[in-house]
Amino acid sequence: MTNTTGRCLCGEVRVTVTAPLDAISACHCDMCRRWSGSVQMGIAVDSDHVQVSGPVKRHQSSSFAERAWCDHCGSALWLRDTSGANARFIELVPGLFDNAGDASLVREVYADKCPTGYAFRGDHNRITKADYEKNNPFVREEDTP
Repeated sequence: MTNTTGRCLCGEVRVTVTAPLDAISACHCDMCRRWSGSVQMGIAVDSDHVQVSGPVKRHQSSSFAERAWCDHCGSALWLRDTSGANARFIELVPGLFDNAGDASLVREVYADKCPTGYAFRGDHNRITKADYEKNNPFVREEDTP
C-alpha cells in the first residue's frame, strides 16, 4: 500500500493518502482562477483513501462543489464535488505533497480560457469549456458565483 503524507503551509493540517498520487488536473474556469489566484490544480483521490487532521474550513463555492482550506494559515487543501458520481473523490492540491506526490499533469480543463500570460507545455489532454460543460451538464461556468 502506498502512503503519502502532506501538510499545509503551517503544518496544522496533515493529509495522509493511502492510494497512488499519479494524475494532476488543472482548471482555468473563472471560479478556480479566482480561488487559486491563477490556475487550480488537483489530484483526484477516492475519499476512502484520505485521512485529514487539523483545523479545516469548508465553503460551498457553487451548487455542486466545496473548497477547503486550513483555518490557521489559509492554505488551499481541496476541491470536492458535493453530489453526483464524483462526490466520493477529493481533488487535493498538489502543493500539499513534496514534489506534488510525484504526480504528473494529465489534463487541463477550460484550456481555452487559460490567460495569455502563462501556458502549460507538454503532452496532456486539453479540454475546452464547451466540451467540459457538454460532458458535465451540472457544471456551467455562468451559474457559478
